[in-house]
Amino acid sequence: MSEMTTMSSGAGGMTEDMTARPKAGRAIPPRIQSLILLVAFIVLWEGGVRIFQVPRWLIPPVSDIAVALWRGLATSPFAHDGFWYHSFITMTETVLGYLVGCGLGFALAVAISQTENLEAVLRPFIVAFQSLPKVAVAPIIVLWLGFGLASKVAIVALLTFFPVLITGLAGFQAVEPERIELLRSLSASRWHIFTKVKFWTALPFIFAGLEMAAAFAVVGAIVGEFVGAQSGLGVLILQLDSAMDVGGSFAVFVILSLIGIALSAIIRALQNKVLYWQPKQQTQRTINL
Repeated sequence: MSEMTTMSSGAGGMTEDMTARPKAGRAIPPRIQSLILLVAFIVLWEGGVRIFQVPRWLIPPVSDIAVALWRGLATSPFAHDGFWYHSFITMTETVLGYLVGCGLGFALAVAISQTENLEAVLRPFIVAFQSLPKVAVAPIIVLWLGFGLASKVAIVALLTFFPVLITGLAGFQAVEPERIELLRSLSASRWHIFTKVKFWTALPFIFAGLEMAAAFAVVGAIVGEFVGAQSGLGVLILQLDSAMDVGGSFAVFVILSLIGIALSAIIRALQNKVLYWQPKQQTQRTINL
């Protein structure tokens, strides 16, 4: 009887699963939901601005932004007043600064993880530099390095350095002590412990820092161009604002958002390739700490 009850219960569970699966199959994919949300947002923006007759110099309708975006992208890539030229400058600053900042952050995290008491010695300095408002430091960096590429790369590197350093340290400290003791009992060297255990345990944390740093990199490049530059999307925003071309400024914001999305997508694709052994949901939870 109990078996029948169990079978009945199991059959009921199977029935529930069978009835639940079609519902899951009909669920709208998250990307489609995001697209629907974007379309709804655009419709509400366009309709709200036109219905309430909001001045275009205050909040432009989406159609004005689309026209400005098309006008800027339709220019020659070599034209100094077009979007392509300024986008190339900003992306160069962003990528170079990102590589320098993340590389230095990772190198220092590795050095600290391999040296006893080094973290205790450096922690007050790390906290002090991390507490500094990077935007306030930007004018000094421009004063030191000039209005060219070097100052923008330095500002981006400063903003991207700490996320990778902090998450890297957290990752290296997340290794279970039992695993290290086991390797030591097998006479493993410090290098082997790092390459076989510490590095792979810290990788999800490092990718979390890389993704955060990608967003900071774009902000750093624009801040540097605001402070002092001759070209770049930050300079273009200042020029459009001075001309009261608010639609053009919003079009540049769209390009900056696309650059940030592209960097984040590259990091996620690289993460999926490197952390192939981890379940995707678990990896995403780690990245979204």
